Amino acid sequence: MFTVILFRILLLIAVSILVFSVIKYIIDPRRKLEVAHRRGGFHFLDDSENVRRNFLLTYRYVMFEGEKYLGTVDDSFDVTSVTVWTEETDKLKGLSKTDFLFIEKEISIRYPNAKIEWRSPIKELLKKMN
Repeated sequence: MFTVILFRILLLIAVSILVFSVIKYIIDPRRKLEVAHRRGGFHFLDDSENVRRNFLLTYRYVMFEGEKYLGTVDDSFDVTSVTVWTEETDKLKGLSKTDFLFIEKEISIRYPNAKIEWRSPIKELLKKMN
């Protein structure tokens, strides 16, 4: 009798852990970023409360990373500068100036006081296109 009750309790604990793990996986923001990256869509992953933490965004199969810098704006502190780059430079083929302007617009929506700066080779490409 005792072993049956113990088995049921252990089974209930195992099912609870399984359900918790599935729910945690489904609502994980990094999973949403990876799904958008695989599908070639746009997704912006950021902890806006933590300035020290970089943001990630994916657009047209390219993963970009952005570093935020805090500065003063009027009478408060805010993100005043953002540097964006990608490690996947081989995947930049096919992206146009319009694509980078779209990314800049999306960053500006989240950080309206920030000056956006691109790292090489995107920086050189945008200079050539001007």
